[in-house]
Order: sequence, then structure tokens, then C-alpha cells
Amino acid sequence: MAMVDYEYQRLTLPRGTSRNVAQRLLTDAAEHGHWELDRLWLFPDGRRRVVLRRRILRVRSTLSV
Repeated sequence: MAMVDYEYQRLTLPRGTSRNVAQRLLTDAAEHGHWELDRLWLFPDGRRRVVLRRRILRVRSTLSV
């Protein structure tokens, strides 16, 4: 069985970013970029640190040599 490889994207949302704006940003990343939420930290000062991930698709050749 092959191991699954992921690529990661890290985002920092500044304090003052509303929950609705953060949700819209993450929803757009999921729908259009095929990203999924890996981790989310909410700091006491209001910053959010987000890690998104998506699978790396490996294409195998179907041509026989």
C-alpha cells in the first residue's frame, strides 16, 4: 500500500479578522484549491494560525515499455 503524501500551506490571520471572513477564506480554499483543514490555533490576542493540507496525486504511466 502506498503512503499518502501531502503538501501544506500555512496562513496567519491577523487579529480583528472576523469569524465569518475566516470561514469564507477557508471555504474558498477547500472548494477551489482542494485544501482541507489540518490545524488551527486561536491565540489569546485574536490571531489565528491555520495549516491547510492537500494530497499530492502521483500519476503512474499506463504505457508499457
